[in-house]
Parts: sequence; C-alpha cells; structure tokens
Amino acid sequence: MSRRPSHPVRLVASALAAGALLATAACSGGGGSENASDTAAEHAGVARQNAAKQTPSGSPTDSPTGSPAALTEAGAKAALLTEADLEGGWNQVEDADKWRDRLLVGEVDVADFLTAKSSATDCQALLDALYDDGLLGDPSGPSALTGFEQGDSRLLEQVAGYDRAGLDARMKWLRTLPDTCDEFTATGSGGGERTVQVTEASVPDVGDARTGLRVTVRGNADGGPATLTLDIAAVRVDTSAVTVMGGGLDGGRTDSVEQAVRQGTERLQTVLDGGTPSPQPTPMD
Repeated sequence: MSRRPSHPVRLVASALAAGALLATAACSGGGGSENASDTAAEHAGVARQNAAKQTPSGSPTDSPTGSPAALTEAGAKAALLTEADLEGGWNQVEDADKWRDRLLVGEVDVADFLTAKSSATDCQALLDALYDDGLLGDPSGPSALTGFEQGDSRLLEQVAGYDRAGLDARMKWLRTLPDTCDEFTATGSGGGERTVQVTEASVPDVGDARTGLRVTVRGNADGGPATLTLDIAAVRVDTSAVTVMGGGLDGGRTDSVEQAVRQGTERLQTVLDGGTPSPQPTPMD
C-alpha cells in the first residue's frame, strides 16, 4: 500500500475486487472513532510502554526507557494474519501486492471501474489512496502486506510503522470523509460515471485508536450495472497500525473485516510486546 499505479484491476472470477475494494475504501472515515473507549486504550498503551518485556531473537526490542518496541521488518511480517486467523474459507494468496496493478473479477475490469476522477479534492485523495498502500499515508517504518480471497471477495491487510503525528492526522482525516465525501460522482477514463458513497462503520474496541468506513461504488462495467462494496478498518497501536479492507461485487464483508481487525491487532500487539504471535487464532469475544 505505498504507491498508486493505474489500478489495472479487473473483475474476473478468482481475482476479485479486494484491490478494487481497497481502492475505494479510502474515502470513508469514521466508524468507531476515538471516544471513551479510545481513552481507555490510550491508558492501556501507557501501561504497555512501562512494562519490561523479554525479546526473542528476531523480534523488536524495547528501548532502555521502557517505551514500546519499535516495529521491525521481521515483526511486521510476523504480525500479518494467516488463514488460521480467519473463518469462512478465506484462502491466502501470494500476489496481494500486485492487486493494485491488476485485478479481474468475472468479466469486469476493476481498474477501469475504480480509476475515476472527482472534482472534490478530499474525495479524489480518497480514490487515489484506494488501492495504493496509502490509506494511512506513506509508512515511515517497516511495512508488510497480505491478502486473501473467497470466491469473488477479497480481503487485504497491511501492518506498518508510521510517524505518530502523521498517522494521527491521517486517521482524523479519514473520520471526516463520511461528511465531506458522503456521496459524490467520479468519471472513468471512458466517460462513464460512478456514484461513490462513503459512510462511517463501526470497528472493534481494540488498539489505541481506530476508525472505520464503508465505501460503495456504483456504475456500469462490462455492459451492465455493477456495485463494488468495501469495508475498511484502521487501528493504531502506538506508532504502528493495522489496516484491513474487504469486500467485492457481492457486498461488504463486515464480519470478516471485524475478525481480521481483532486478530490482526492482537498479533501486532504481541510483536510489539516482544513476543511471537501464535500460528493459531486465540479465542475471540
């Protein structure tokens, strides 16, 4: 999720709109924005920072002052979700990093469908961030990406380290999108119009801060109407974050995204605490 090529995504069976989903999802902000639960999470974060941890080889280490461990390349990869963390028959893929460049679902070209222009600055920024690893801005630290597919649905997760001020600003910006980009029109390269809607979405009460969006894109593709729905969630843990986007032409994947957020945040927290995430998911509430 770092640069935004031309989005050559196409809706073809077995290569769905996970990427496409990502591409559009960036435009929605909100669900589960910081509130009382966030405050409690912040206190929990402080407690973590003051706890001494023992770090196994290859894991991030705590600084002498007791601050949280810094995310490393190895740690970012270890924090990524596995098939065991997800229910519902999601299959992990090896080319999720290329979804931004190509993605076919059925007969629909997702890249063409999602690569559209808007006259609204924030909404265009959203479309640009959709699918380029830049939903939370460019990572200033390590970054790792993984993806899963289930029929014509896709789920993509990114774990990365950021500059704290920039990360907070970006999450705040995402929360404004349901208002500033509530509904807008974007025009594709062929002149076809897309109606994009961005709404706030709830996010599990995990991490130090969180925000969620649902982005829906309606238009015509492959000679017929098409609707792409993407559920998006971002969770901050100190200066690192987990971003999950999932959905497709058959609708959003709220339950799967929430599960991925819970498991992904727990895995990231384990890494930052100096541990090694279990290959098996832990019981969820």
